[in-house]
Amino acid sequence: MAWRPSPADRDVLWLYLLTRISIWITAYCARWLFPGDPATHDPGPTLAPFQHWDWDHFLHIAREGYFPDQAGPWQPGWDNREAFFPGFPLVLRAVHFVVPHWALAGLLVSFVSGAVAVLALARITRLHLPDAGAGKRAVLFLLLSPCAVFLSVGYTEALFLALALPAWLAAQRRNWPLAAVLATAATAVRVSGLFLAAALATHFLLTLRSTRNLRPLPWLALPALPLALFSWYLHAHTGDWMAWKSAQERGWYREFHTPWEAWANTWHNAFGQAQSTGYGFMFQAELAAMLTGLVLLVVLARKRRWPELVYVALSLCALGTSYWYTSIPRAVLLWWPLWVGLAAWSLRRPRVKSAYLCLVAPLSIVFALTFLTGRWTG
Repeated sequence: MAWRPSPADRDVLWLYLLTRISIWITAYCARWLFPGDPATHDPGPTLAPFQHWDWDHFLHIAREGYFPDQAGPWQPGWDNREAFFPGFPLVLRAVHFVVPHWALAGLLVSFVSGAVAVLALARITRLHLPDAGAGKRAVLFLLLSPCAVFLSVGYTEALFLALALPAWLAAQRRNWPLAAVLATAATAVRVSGLFLAAALATHFLLTLRSTRNLRPLPWLALPALPLALFSWYLHAHTGDWMAWKSAQERGWYREFHTPWEAWANTWHNAFGQAQSTGYGFMFQAELAAMLTGLVLLVVLARKRRWPELVYVALSLCALGTSYWYTSIPRAVLLWWPLWVGLAAWSLRRPRVKSAYLCLVAPLSIVFALTFLTGRWTG
């Protein structure tokens, strides 16, 4: 990806900055309007709204490692931190040497990563759509999507996209070594990098029809390296080659269930009054995200976008075969074909953009407030 931004890139970055400012304003207001104790006179630390849930796991890994003082899953009350891949904590620890405040370091990682990600998304979109404003539209749909708040906090989504989207852009330009290296780094951040690697392999196989060049093929095996090294490290400490998966099963009910069982369990918790209203709403969001993914698969199949279909399908298979659905709305952020497709659709039918802004984007405020006030349950 070229480093010098074009005028179109600068428009995208300006949009990105404006949405970051809106998140910061929302976080400031949330501290004062929705404190944990309604009678308090102190809104709490400035960065407190950004330090919830998974952030604690990333912070503990970056600060203490995976098994501090010989602690581990053999102890009661273990936090199952080995479920999280090491890429983000390693970057967080590196940035912490320059930015001593841990939360601020995490926000900086996501801020810079998000800028790289939206530039790459805009350029990918412009490869597919001739309209000059297509890239900005795709970025707008991403940044105003319901779970876009996770691109602004110390989570893995922004960093993953900052690696995965340039990898896909490199693949579109037939730069397979660069694509493989970036996908390898993405796999160190999230297991979703393996889905990206599968999509890259599919794209490479399709290009063989015209190029007949097999020399880049060994590069496509590189993204498996982070998983192999991480599994080896965890096995050395726990004796379990799949310790990261075992931790997910213990902490987040990610043991295998058939897709129809997962749907039924999620539906029951969404509408069967088995959960409090907050949890019930989040399960409803999980169902909506799954339906969005299934519709996206149909569209990609009709358009014969096989590499992108492989990426989204593997993501849905991984997320849709647990006891119940967990974190699918956040995973939607990583489905770049969705944002490119919405941009294309809105160019053909201008009312799509207005409908999205009026009907979907307001959910981003709800989800942002839910996370920033510590009430997120998904």
